[in-house]
Formats: sequence, structure tokens, C-alpha cells
Amino acid sequence: MTYKWWTMQRHGGQLILIVLTLVLMGVMRSLIVDVADGSDGETAVSTNTNETADNDEADSLANDPSEPSTHTEELPVIKDTSFSPALNPYTFQPKLPEHSFQTYTVQRGDTPNKIAERFGIQPETLLGGNPFLSEESNLLQSNAELIILPVDGLLHDVAPGDTLEEVAAQYGVSEEEIIAYVPNNLEFPFRLQPETQILVPGAVREVFVWEPPALATVNSNTSGGIRPVVQGTGTFVWPIVSRVFTQFFWYGHRAIDVAAPEGAATVASDTGTVTFAGWNVYGYGNLIVVNHGNGFETFYAHLSGINVIPGQVVIQGQYIGATGNTGNSSGPHIHFEVRWNRNQDDPCFYISC
Repeated sequence: MTYKWWTMQRHGGQLILIVLTLVLMGVMRSLIVDVADGSDGETAVSTNTNETADNDEADSLANDPSEPSTHTEELPVIKDTSFSPALNPYTFQPKLPEHSFQTYTVQRGDTPNKIAERFGIQPETLLGGNPFLSEESNLLQSNAELIILPVDGLLHDVAPGDTLEEVAAQYGVSEEEIIAYVPNNLEFPFRLQPETQILVPGAVREVFVWEPPALATVNSNTSGGIRPVVQGTGTFVWPIVSRVFTQFFWYGHRAIDVAAPEGAATVASDTGTVTFAGWNVYGYGNLIVVNHGNGFETFYAHLSGINVIPGQVVIQGQYIGATGNTGNSSGPHIHFEVRWNRNQDDPCFYISC
């Protein structure tokens, strides 16, 4: 035991030195490898002088499916705009319509057909450029200034929210026709601009038609509230003596106008019951409407005097009022309408103009 202990005592220090030397050599070897790897990587990133080495590296990466392909030089630059405000559509300034229209001042004796023929358009197109003419019973008055459209159609006032598709559907025309009209200046994406006007080729403006009270709603002037059943003869006589026409029947004026001195007698064209007698706010002025009990109604407008009341029965040829110049009128005349089942017919079909 004494010899073994002495041997270990003698050689133990050498063994410890050997172990420490081996450990130190291993640590240094590891450090040298790490330093070598780090220097190689830094050189590859910081220098681009050796194009052959770069190409070899790229080929190696391309052939190795385990490595993702990252060609950063070909990728677009992405900017973070998450804090930027959204685009304002009102900053887009498209072309606006650029129209150039002729104007015409109505002369005494003018008719819609004469004016339309002069400018090579349809009479309905006069309404297309001049909406006020579509008001019920409006006379084409002398000295009125009209816009003359270059083609048949109408001007549409663009309101907020209007779309090309909706406007085309409203007037029963194709979108292509509206786009093809060059002065409209419509370009893709064909947005309409509020507070402008576009011309809608081929469209016809709708005419407002006022409906009188129905016969069943008129109070009877007989005792006990019993309404007498009265039917007309089905034939019609002239409501006034004059035969001086100032306007014939057409799309924008579905009646005839006959000039007469103010106060001239107006008679019932056929037997019937008065359903309206008074002031009308839709351009007729003083108006009388007679329902003839057989589907027919007759209108007598612009009167200076009324001699009947609603519910009163009148017979053919009976005096009912006096011609005048009230409502939308430019001179003493009578505006005479004949309606069949509430449809406006040409009176000349019934009284032989």
C-alpha cells in the first residue's frame, strides 16, 4: 500500500497536466474552427468581387432542394402604407361634358312641327332640350327661348348616385349610344358627374298628365245624395264658334288650342256630369272637366269665367263658361281635350277640325 500510494503521489501531477493539456487543445481547436467559419461567412456577404464564386454558390443553392430560393434583387420594394389615408375618389377629375347648343326664340305663329322641321329634329326633341314644355297644357309661348338639340334625344340632369346603367335603363336606350355621343366626354370607367348634363340620344321625355277626379268621387247636387246616371250621346260639337288654331295635337300637347276673344261663350261638347270646375295649378288655369259617363271626358281650359259646379249635369251645347287667358297661356284661347278611358286622343278625330 505504501509503494502504490507513493507511485500515485509521484505520477498524479503528470496525469493531471496531460488531461489539462488535452482539454486545452480541444478548446483551442474548436475556437480556431469557429473563427475560420465566421471569417468565411463575413467575406461572402461583404464582398462581390469574385463573380465566379457567386455564380457557383447560386448554382449550388438552385440544385439543393432543401435550400429556399431567395433572389432579393428581383423582388419589388414593399412600402408600408398602413398609416396612409385611403384614396379620396373625389380627387379624380374626369372630363366633363362639353355641349354646344343652338337657341331659338319662338315667334308668333310658330308650332312645334314648324320649329322641329326647321332644325331637322323631331317635335319630341323640343321637350328633350326644354323640360318646361312638358308641363301639362303649356303653350309654346311667343318670345320663349328654346334650346335646340343637335340630334334627337333629351338632356339628362345628372344627380348624385346616377350611373350610366341606370340612366340607359330609365330611358330605354343602350349604354353604348350614350357613350358614343362624343360631347358627353365619357371615358372608362364611365362615371357620371353630378350637376352636369349628358345627352341621351333617341330618348323621349315623359310628359306629365294630370288626372281629374273620378265620377264616383264627385258630390251630387241632388237631394238625398243620389247621383243621376247620365250618359253622353257619343258625338261631340265644337266648344266655341272660332276655328282659328294656335296649336294642334302632338306628343307634347295632347289637345287643340283655338284662339277666341276673351269672354267668348264656351259650351259642353256633349252631355255629362261636371267633375272639376275651378283653378288648376298644373297650367290649365280656370278649368272645367265633364265626364260623359261612357268612357269619354272633355276638358275646357284657360277660361276667364266658370258657370258650372262639380256634380252638375250639363247637356250638349249648354253654356258652361267663357274663354280666357289664364294659366300657361300667351293669349285668349281655349285648350280643348278629349280623353277616352283616361287616354288623351286627338280632338280632331271627334269634331272634324
